[in-house]
Amino acid sequence: MHVLGIIDRGAGGDAVERVVDRVADRLSREGRVGVVRYDATIADGTPVHVDRDDENDGDALFPGGDVTYDLGADGDWTATGTGMTVQEALDRLAIDCDYALVAGVSDLRYPAIAVGEDAASFGDEDESVLAAVDTSGDLEVDAVVDALASTEPHETLESLVERVKRSPKAERSGAIATFTGRVRAKDGEDDARTEYLEFEKYEGVADERMTAIERELEERAGVLEVELYHRTGVIDDGEDIVFVVVLAGHREEAFRTVEDGINRLKDEVPLFKKEVTVEDEFWVHDRS
Repeated sequence: MHVLGIIDRGAGGDAVERVVDRVADRLSREGRVGVVRYDATIADGTPVHVDRDDENDGDALFPGGDVTYDLGADGDWTATGTGMTVQEALDRLAIDCDYALVAGVSDLRYPAIAVGEDAASFGDEDESVLAAVDTSGDLEVDAVVDALASTEPHETLESLVERVKRSPKAERSGAIATFTGRVRAKDGEDDARTEYLEFEKYEGVADERMTAIERELEERAGVLEVELYHRTGVIDDGEDIVFVVVLAGHREEAFRTVEDGINRLKDEVPLFKKEVTVEDEFWVHDRS
């Protein structure tokens, strides 16, 4: 699922909503669209968490607030509640949606459209801004959709499992095996605690190599579908980094392929990792 933020830079709520409507209408031609709205004016003391971007020193925590999310461009249903995080809403939508729009959050790690009189300067400061416009009428929606397609999607273990379950080959499957890699805080009791990891990938080459590994593993007897996914950017202690999901006829080939999949991803895909601990920071390949 591709995620796109709509950021208010002096436009006002109505102007932002007009951009949301235009983009949702256009994206609905490509697939299913979810919309997440965050209202920071509702404060009940419950912290609402939005993942930090690379520039922040810590997580973005909003005191109270209300998160609403709609599934489908036609607004066929809505869920809302204080205490729900924006990230939780995105994780739920990722199972069923191809796209999600997020309005009301200024700091996201996802691509965004900036709207309002301050949009242009904001766009100059942040390369993740795909478009900066004064009003919805200034927006070239097709260009944004094209740019969004080349950005990293948001996936969860659940969204990948649901994808392989929808495979036309699923009726031949008796097993789904998965692997999840996480950010480990420390190896030993006396180790300096890892605060976060930052991953960069060799653009184009990394994605092509992962796709090639998926196809090669699917050529094995009894293996029906393989999904590999590795996040990039800043990933905090305790968060998930990488997923491997295998749909197979039986558990033996499923387990074996999951293990081979993560080993090949780590060995063959050009990804670069920086580790930041409470004492130091370093690119791991520099210490290999």
